[in-house]
Amino acid sequence: MEGSSGQLASWLPTVSIPIIIFLISVTYSTWFSECKPSGNRHTEKTEFDASNIRVSKLLIHPIKSCKGTSVEEARYTLEGFEYDRKWCIINASDNSVVTARKFAKMVLIHPRIVRDPSSRNGGHLEVSFPEDSGCEAFSVPLNLREDELSQMQRVEVTLWGKKDIEGYICKPFDGRPPSTILSQYFGYPVHLVIKGPLPRRCPPTPRFPDLNTPSYFQDGFPLLIVSHESLVAVQDKVRQMIGEQGVEKVWEQQELVIERFRPNIVIKGGSPFVEDNITELAITSDEEPANGASAIHLVSKCTRCLLPNVDIATGIRDSAVPYKAMMKFRKGLDPVRDSLPCFGCNGIFTGEGVMRVGDWVHVRQTGFV
Repeated sequence: MEGSSGQLASWLPTVSIPIIIFLISVTYSTWFSECKPSGNRHTEKTEFDASNIRVSKLLIHPIKSCKGTSVEEARYTLEGFEYDRKWCIINASDNSVVTARKFAKMVLIHPRIVRDPSSRNGGHLEVSFPEDSGCEAFSVPLNLREDELSQMQRVEVTLWGKKDIEGYICKPFDGRPPSTILSQYFGYPVHLVIKGPLPRRCPPTPRFPDLNTPSYFQDGFPLLIVSHESLVAVQDKVRQMIGEQGVEKVWEQQELVIERFRPNIVIKGGSPFVEDNITELAITSDEEPANGASAIHLVSKCTRCLLPNVDIATGIRDSAVPYKAMMKFRKGLDPVRDSLPCFGCNGIFTGEGVMRVGDWVHVRQTGFV
């Protein structure tokens, strides 16, 4: 046996190298064909009709996880839409951000931007509650000067385990403090905070490892873009699952609304999940592409939790819809969190400007986000 092993060792390196190379190439080809997005589970499609895609809805969410507002136009900067997620509610015990993932009835709190050019603060943020809550509406300044910030309590806000966001506890124009009113609504001590001037940087992504873009209190990135056709595809999947995995019969008639997914930009006119295949775009009022327009880079898929299961009209979380439907055909698209379903794509702005409903979407680069 020792002799046989020695003879084998003498010719093995010469013969095995080509075999090993062949096996590696076959294995890699098989792996790539299995991992490459295709079919109805994945949506890689580098060629598609982008000639008639337009902005169908713009949404701003002034306070993170609270009710959003549909607007006809929105000004944007590198940090996102003006006033989008500029405020958030934090747990007074540890300064961590509270979201509708844990307190679903946050979606019933209605923040409304009231502009007033004659005011030194440019207007105010008016916050109201459901009538049966027993909580009165309050208002806080829309913008704060440096001297006003210096008189407010500064806190380090924790989001996703990182304590790296500068915030200031809001004061009202008059009446009870926002913290007191919100604590009554939540049933435990919380604060309303406004984002401070110190930049908060977006996390890197596989496509953008050196990403250096600022943001407010968004989960990670300044904007979220989805398509109307993607919503229809999820709705169709829900219809197919009636009676399965807790999908109730009510969904035969009930419609999903895009506001459950809390996007900033909704586009219409392309194929389902067209946003998965656009890496750079521009949005302008002109039908013809404008070379000078600011670009939007789509930097990652948006992985989803159970928050879209919350009915924005009632604050009640559905046990299945749309999460279980998305798990059927939208799972495994994000390389970092492949156990979660994806809907929509996160993006960054490269400049400043104004966007309007009806604007044209110009696709500059395609690829799998």
